[in-house]
Amino acid sequence: MRYYSLNRQSPDVDFKEATIRGQAPDKGLYFPEQIPVIDPAFFKNIDQFSNEEIAFRFINPYVAGAMPDDELQRIVAETINFHIPLVQVKDDTYSLELFHGPTLAFKDVGARFMSRCLGYFARERSERVVVLVATSGDTGGAVAHGFYNVPGVEVVILYPSGKVSSVQEKQLTTLGKNIHALEVKGSFDDCQQMVKQAFVDESLTSRIFLTSANSINVARWLPQQFYYALAWKQWKDKENPPVICVPSGNFGNICAGLLAHRSGLPVSHFVAACNVNDVVTQYLHSGQYQAQKAVPTLSNAMDVGNPSNFVRILELFNHEFGNLTNVLSSFSISDEETRTTIKEVYDRYRYLADPHGAVGYLGLQRYLDSHPGQKGMFLETAHPVKFYDVVEPVIGAPVPLPEAVQAIVHKVKQSRIIESDYEALRAYLQERY
Repeated sequence: MRYYSLNRQSPDVDFKEATIRGQAPDKGLYFPEQIPVIDPAFFKNIDQFSNEEIAFRFINPYVAGAMPDDELQRIVAETINFHIPLVQVKDDTYSLELFHGPTLAFKDVGARFMSRCLGYFARERSERVVVLVATSGDTGGAVAHGFYNVPGVEVVILYPSGKVSSVQEKQLTTLGKNIHALEVKGSFDDCQQMVKQAFVDESLTSRIFLTSANSINVARWLPQQFYYALAWKQWKDKENPPVICVPSGNFGNICAGLLAHRSGLPVSHFVAACNVNDVVTQYLHSGQYQAQKAVPTLSNAMDVGNPSNFVRILELFNHEFGNLTNVLSSFSISDEETRTTIKEVYDRYRYLADPHGAVGYLGLQRYLDSHPGQKGMFLETAHPVKFYDVVEPVIGAPVPLPEAVQAIVHKVKQSRIIESDYEALRAYLQERY
């Protein structure tokens, strides 16, 4: 498989080069030159395949030629070696729980896959690889744990000060060793912009080999198809494919689902559930795309005012607005609606959602209300304990601490505070590397 830059001013590359580079030299995102089409019989008989076989079937066309099959099979097995259950909440609504990995968030899948791919490719390089990543919450912890102690790889994580939960902050700041956290006095969009500037700073990249672990990297983005396929394996009504609602911020996750759908995965419709950072919701209603300044919300991982991956969704649909809106809808959910939903779902169904899952649940209900007879699932992207300070006052009860959180809750964070200015990041990287 070859990958081209969406800015179309850089040479095409293979999976290895796309993974190592992260972003094309012309600042564009890499996109596969072909979308694999999977035999419909595979989806009809998906119950007959192991989870590892299903994931390998999806990812192999994108990686083929970049590493041996047995190496890719090992990476796939290590990526999904935890439970990804589809849990019924009520008659027409299911939750796809993506928080059973080591950092209790959906980003464990992409981060584990990418870290192992980059670790494999780094063996062939004499220079140290520096992974530079911005996080609005869960990416930081997932990347930190995915790359922890990977030989030849250093990780620098930028996160907005005071705008991630206390559990998220502990997950990305307490590991040490090859994991370094920068607490930025600004927003996630500021962090993301600083990272983007670093990648195009030739005076920096000529001295330091930088790559990205955000979902702009194909090795982070593509394996997110796995859990959509595993959800279909668990979906009981194979004659009636589900509506899938995805809490959406940077739009990498739902883009992976749409990509899987293009490969043949049965899905009735997709819904992007946004918080008040609703640039895509507005676009789908008006046809006009207007980036916004991010606004802080309870669902902080979705506080993105200019989602990087939406350009991939447009490419997937050949920039044809009508084709996109036939497959994708979107709703914007307020913080007050998020709190109300957490409480109602907990009180009525004894299901505890985190703020992002609550946004996904309500987005799905809004779609189902106008499409009676359909059923669907929402993606529960993080364990509620990561947002206990939001959830506990709403439900009036404590959220039990999983072992993964108990192990870090008393650790001291290790981070450096910097201004939301590219020169501050540049100075740090030059000083360290």
